[in-house]
Parts: sequence; structure tokens; C-alpha cells
Amino acid sequence: MSQRRLFVTTALPYANGNFHIGHIMEYIQADIWVRFQRMQGHEVNFCCADDAHGAPIMIAAEKAGKTPQQFVADIAAGRKPYLDGFHISFDNWHSTDGPENHQLAQQIYLDLKKAGLIESNTVEQFFDPEKNMFLPDRFIKGECPKCHAKDQYGDNCEVCGAVYAPIQLINPYSALSGSKPVLKTSEHFFFKLSDPRCVEFLQAWTQDGKLQPEVANKVKEWFSVRENADGTTSEGLGDWDISRDAPYFGIEIPDAPGKYFYVWLDAPVGYLASLKNLLEKRGQSYDSYMATPGLEQYHFIGKDIVTFHTLFWPAMLHFSGRKTPDNIFVHGFLTVNNGEKMSKSRGTGLDPLKYLSLGMNPEWLRYYLAAKLNARNEDIDFNADDFMARVNSDLVGKYINIASRAAGFIAKRFAGKLGEVSADGATLLDTLRAQKSPIEQLFESREYAKALRETMLLTDRVNSYVDQNKPWELAKQEGMTARLHDVCTVCIEAFRLLTLYLKPVLPALATEVEAFLKTGPLTFADAAGSLGQGHLIGDYKHLMQRVDIKQLEALFEPPAQAEPAQAATESIASSELPGGEALAPAITIDDFAKVDLRIAKIVNCEPVDGSTKLLRLTLDAGEGRMRNVFSGIASSYQPEDLIGKHTVLVANLAPRKMKFGLSEGMVLAASHADEKARPGIYVLEPLPGATPGMRIH
Repeated sequence: MSQRRLFVTTALPYANGNFHIGHIMEYIQADIWVRFQRMQGHEVNFCCADDAHGAPIMIAAEKAGKTPQQFVADIAAGRKPYLDGFHISFDNWHSTDGPENHQLAQQIYLDLKKAGLIESNTVEQFFDPEKNMFLPDRFIKGECPKCHAKDQYGDNCEVCGAVYAPIQLINPYSALSGSKPVLKTSEHFFFKLSDPRCVEFLQAWTQDGKLQPEVANKVKEWFSVRENADGTTSEGLGDWDISRDAPYFGIEIPDAPGKYFYVWLDAPVGYLASLKNLLEKRGQSYDSYMATPGLEQYHFIGKDIVTFHTLFWPAMLHFSGRKTPDNIFVHGFLTVNNGEKMSKSRGTGLDPLKYLSLGMNPEWLRYYLAAKLNARNEDIDFNADDFMARVNSDLVGKYINIASRAAGFIAKRFAGKLGEVSADGATLLDTLRAQKSPIEQLFESREYAKALRETMLLTDRVNSYVDQNKPWELAKQEGMTARLHDVCTVCIEAFRLLTLYLKPVLPALATEVEAFLKTGPLTFADAAGSLGQGHLIGDYKHLMQRVDIKQLEALFEPPAQAEPAQAATESIASSELPGGEALAPAITIDDFAKVDLRIAKIVNCEPVDGSTKLLRLTLDAGEGRMRNVFSGIASSYQPEDLIGKHTVLVANLAPRKMKFGLSEGMVLAASHADEKARPGIYVLEPLPGATPGMRIH
């Protein structure tokens, strides 16, 4: 087999937070494929980077009191424990704010412009007069023009799924300041995806087998007539707005002062930039590498970013004269315990660092995820009971068990040396070797679940051989020393072959096995050989522990609320604690900044039919609309006592549907923990001078 050259990437994580388990799943999936290719003797460059640009980064950095560059650097500094912890073998990790990305993104833009695929148009968009900036779509909220759901984003409705332009929102407001945005005109630059050249190329590129069938079918819809939120229809691809106005953290557009590339233009260019950074550190030429005949380029991504990678990205590359991807591998999402959406507060999240801190073997997770992953764009589920059963049964009970049943006899009875393999043992080993090619094909096509299922069937064959020959009984019988040596040798040779097949998934364990067997790094080519008679193996040490139920319980334990503070003050009587309860655990300024507290005027207040606890408040928070909020304060206030007063509203609390109606926020009030001893609820009221919409800092 001739050596292949492969350039492989995973989706770039946005640099506004730590990795979550979805990132780790994608990286493990790609890492298994990369390790398999390396075991085939192929040359692979496996690259990724932080997606560092965009308004959300700029705004988050401002709230944190940092420059965007420092904010991104601080996030990047926390990546290593995740990647090393789960044995993810990237060759390079870079940033889209690196000089390579600035240079490549600007050059690609100029090449597209030269090809006649960039044009400028004057667009009307929302401007926040308080923040003095044009608002990105996700920072504009209002009422959906199709289903009339409140507080929907400026580009799509999360209730009905409609897609629309921000100017179509009803009663829009700025999610940054709460002020009503105004429409202003600005010159924007567009990539002409509607150009017949682009349409013809993309229709062919997306349907020629590069994409999974279900992905190709979904992409095909973008070339058809579709309904817009305003009732109109659009046919085919629309032009792509690739520019944003200052202030914006990103890459400047050449010859266009105050204009920056939209983050989704320069983000995928970050794949190339990370590769360029890697090659230049090695003293290699990026241009020469990309011009290598037969170079293969692959991207592993989640199903939520298919459009950018299957339409915009290949068109950008093709029409700027660059190589297009050989394939885009799309995977689904990860759910927990039978499809439940992850939630840290409910204890249904799977925190990767918490997993590692509990002493849980990272290769348990690698194996379990691989045992569920296939080549299709399908969601997979992490089920705690299934996880424990599968790891304990497959890895410990079946695979590790083979070595543990034979190694002791080899060491004690035969000075650690392997013996001769008899006919029945050779037949078994030939059966294992015969599965090399099918397992290779399954790894190549990313059918990991099937590859592991085939491997575990082979472990069953080996364990059946052990049970039939019972080495523990042979050791007690006179005249059976040679047979004992033969059986145990077959077990060790089989263990080597099984390790070889599992190595892409379990690289750290395979390294331990290689040391135990005193062999070099295993490759798939080694399946044809054997350790051989007289080979000296090392001392066997137990290679993997079983999953402990207590670890799983701790992993999914909801985060403690007041317990740490209570434990520190357990000797203090509750009457001596502030408000009758211990202080909650410490938070950072970043945590506090996530809660948007606003001054609101109580325009109206009335009792709620069917409830003795609730009052219905109509609030003016300076948004140009009224909010409806239910508050459990009826025991302390008459409705007429509150009308006309100002209070404090949690403005960014997700709306909650109650049987009495939709509650769009929460009014702040104080009370004592012991309601019977010290009754009373006290609604917060600001001093005179505060007006609706003012933010509390």
C-alpha cells in the first residue's frame, strides 16, 4: 500500500468557554481515525485552533475587563488538560487571530474578488445608539414575525424555527443595552453564492459522494424553493454577507477601512492557518505541501454547522483557486441517559474535567463512545448503566482477562518465555488475523461500533479457547506442561493481535501492552507476524480497573448549592446566620455578569385567579413593550400597593410557561429562610432617580 498524505481537522471551538463533552466526543472520533491512518503507515497532519473572532468574544471580553486577545489567550490556556487527558493527538493547536489566518483570509478574499464573486451593497441594519455599534443578529431580540413568540433572536425563532432578517422582528430591542435599536445604512460586502458558477459547482460538489447520503440530501434543499418568515419564497442560494462594521474583533477587509470579515468567513480558513503554522515551525513550505499530488483533506464537524462547511467553505476554496475538501464527516449530538438534554444544574451534564478528576479512565470513555459511533449523522446517547456494563464486560471481563489468565503461568512456569504454538492454536490465531482487512475497512469508513463489535467477537473466540483448555487445570496435571505452555502462548499471541485492533481507540493501554509484551509500537502490518517461540515477555501488572458505581454517581451528582458554605458554618445556629441561611458558594465577576438586572416600573398589578400566592405584574423595562411576570408575593402586598413603583427585574431569565400564562422574568425580593419565625417578603425598590431599562452593575 502506497503512503497517503492526509490533512485532518475538527471544528474550531469558539473561544468563549471551556470544552464540553460534545467537543471531546468529536475530537475522540477524529483522533481514532487519525491514529488508525498512522498505524497504516500514512502521513497525517491533524490540526485545530480556537475560533477567536466575532462580536460575542468582543462583548464577553469587555464584560470581563480584558482585551479580546487576552480573553482568548486565557481560554486557550485551559485547553491542554482536556486534550492530554483524553489522549487526543493533535499535531498543532493554533488561533484564528494568528498572523497566518489574517494573511490567508485576506488573500482568499482578494482572489474571490478577482474572480468577480465579491460585490458591495448598501444594507439597512439595526444600530444600538447606547452602545454606538451595529448589532449582530444574535444580539437583537424581539417578537417572531411568524409565530409571534417573544424574545426571539434576530436571525431565527427557537419556537417555530422560522428564519428571517432582523428588521422583520416585531418590537426589536438590543440584547446588550435593552434600548430600542434604530435602522442605519451601511456598505456591506457579499460573496455571490447565487452566481451561476457557484450554483453549478456546489450542486455537483455536494452530490458526488463526498458527503454522507443524509447530509447530501439535506444540502440539496438549499438549492430549492423555500418559504421565508414573511411569507415570501426564495429560490436557490442567496448571496452571503461576509462583512461587519467596526467596532468588531476580527480581520480587516483589505482596502475597506472600518470593515471586518464576518467570523464565519475567517473561521474555516483557520484550518489552513493552523496547518501553515505547523509546517512553518517544521521548516516546511505550506504552498508546496498544499500542491502535493494526491493530498487528502478531511473535516470532522457537528451537524449544526453543515451549511457553512458544505456550501460556503468549498465555494470559497474552489473559486479562490485552492483545493477543496475530499470529504466532510458529519456527526450528531451526544445526549445523556436515554436522550435527555444535558443540564449541569440537574446533574445530567457530563463534565470532561470532572470525569478525569474522579480518577475515571479516559479510555473507558473513548471505548464507550467508539462503540456507539458510526459513519452516519446520528445522535448517540451516554447511558451510565450501559457505560459501566460495557466497559466492565468488554474491556476487563473479556479483553484484559485473556492476558491475566495466561501471563502468570508464562512467568512462573516458563521463565517469561513463549513456547511453540500447536495446530489448534495456530487455527485460532489465523482466524484473528483473517479479520484484519475487514476491521481495517470498518475503521477507514468510521464504522467504529462495527469494528469494535467484530473485535469483541474475536475476544469471545479466544475466551472460549481458554475455557475449553482450562490452563488452571492443566497446571495441576502431570505430563501437561507442554500443553500448558502452548495454550498460554496462544493466549498471549492472541492478546497482541486484539491489542493491535483496539489500539486506535485505546492508545495509552496499547502502549502499556507493548511494554509488557516487549514489542515495538504495533501497526496493522504486524498482524501478519507473531512474537515467536522463545520471545521474552515482561512482568504482568493489571492493565485496567473496572468502573466503580460510586464514580458514576459522583459524575452525575448535581453541583452543590449552599452545602459548602453550610458545612463551614455548621456549628453556628441558624438564627445567627445572615437571613437564616449560610452564604452561597463564591462566584466570579463573570458569573455575576451573566445575570442582566434591570430597573422596571410596575405599570399594573392584579391577583391571579386560582392562586393565593401569585400576583400578575405588568412591567415596563424600557424596551418599548410590556412584560408579564408572575411573582409569589401575594401574602405581603395588595396589588394597588405596587402599581407605579419601581423594582428590580431579572431581564434575561428564560421565559417560563405557567398554567396562568407566560412569565417573562423575575422580580427580586428578600425574605428570611425561616418563614414561620420571621414572615414577610420585601420587594426590592430602588432609590428615586432610577428609570426603567437602567442596568444594575
